[in-house]
Amino acid sequence: MTIRGTIRRVTRWAVIVLAVLLALGVIAAAALRIEFAGSPAAWARTTGHDALWMGHAWVDGRKTAADVDALALRLRQSGIRDVYVHSGPFEADGTLRADKYPGAADFLKWWKEKLPGVRVSAWLGQVVGDGSGGTLNLADPATRARVVAGAKALADLGFDGVHYDFEPVSDGDQSFLDVLTQTRGAIGAKLLSAATQQIEPLPGMRFPLRLAIGHDKYWTPGYFRQVADLTDQVAIMTYDSWTPLPSLYGGHVVRQTKLAMGLVPENKTVLIGAPAYHDHLVALSDFAESVGSAADGVRLALTEDGPRSNLGLALYVDFAATEEDWKEYETTWVRPE
Repeated sequence: MTIRGTIRRVTRWAVIVLAVLLALGVIAAAALRIEFAGSPAAWARTTGHDALWMGHAWVDGRKTAADVDALALRLRQSGIRDVYVHSGPFEADGTLRADKYPGAADFLKWWKEKLPGVRVSAWLGQVVGDGSGGTLNLADPATRARVVAGAKALADLGFDGVHYDFEPVSDGDQSFLDVLTQTRGAIGAKLLSAATQQIEPLPGMRFPLRLAIGHDKYWTPGYFRQVADLTDQVAIMTYDSWTPLPSLYGGHVVRQTKLAMGLVPENKTVLIGAPAYHDHLVALSDFAESVGSAADGVRLALTEDGPRSNLGLALYVDFAATEEDWKEYETTWVRPE
């Protein structure tokens, strides 16, 4: 075959592949738009099982009792039952230095005086990798042991639980499951929760996206269920979806919520991440994603699949949330208009 013939053949196949990808994209977009159709039922709203991710300033000494007072005024009128307060990150060898959270004891004292009904978990994590470049190698038993020891230290300090957020965790990663199992043994009956990857929307979607971006964006339903079985709560990071329109993002949330409700046992809590921030990895997502669209998506999923008391929104994140974000949480989820 001549060089010219080879070029024509490669070009033809490239056009075919692009056409197939475009067609699949159109089909996926149409499916998401259909998911977001209809009106949510009036009863589909918060049941008081929501959560809020909170920044590091609460435990490093920058926040005061007055800051807790101010936040308490907002949260008492909300459906938020759990907060995840950033208290790390771990060092590359899994160590959690105590100087990461010098103000934690004072914060816990103030919090429990003002909001005794809202549980406080230590939000802990690190970038996961092979141990190089500051990444955390969870495959190393000694590293895992230090991670668990750090989590136990915060539980012993007075936190109500531990909330892990390791990224990116690959689908099927046994090391992460081992961390969860060992942490349960270390903290006993205290709350154990995890921020999770999104669930593979349709079979076969995980692998090509992994090839394109170099890590898993999705977990298969089977692995997601394994993580849920080892925790009390799973909080799906249902943002940075790369959807270009609010209606498509809403459909994505509907799909994630339905999948999660079908995978997580009724005695455990499912939290759907709502983007209360405005610096997405993909700029178009700032337009497409919002707290309101996330709330509408969850309400539509509940309307179709039926009530579930232990399902809520998890707002990410307190220091980036605007008054508009809080208003959307109030008017589309807590007290829908």
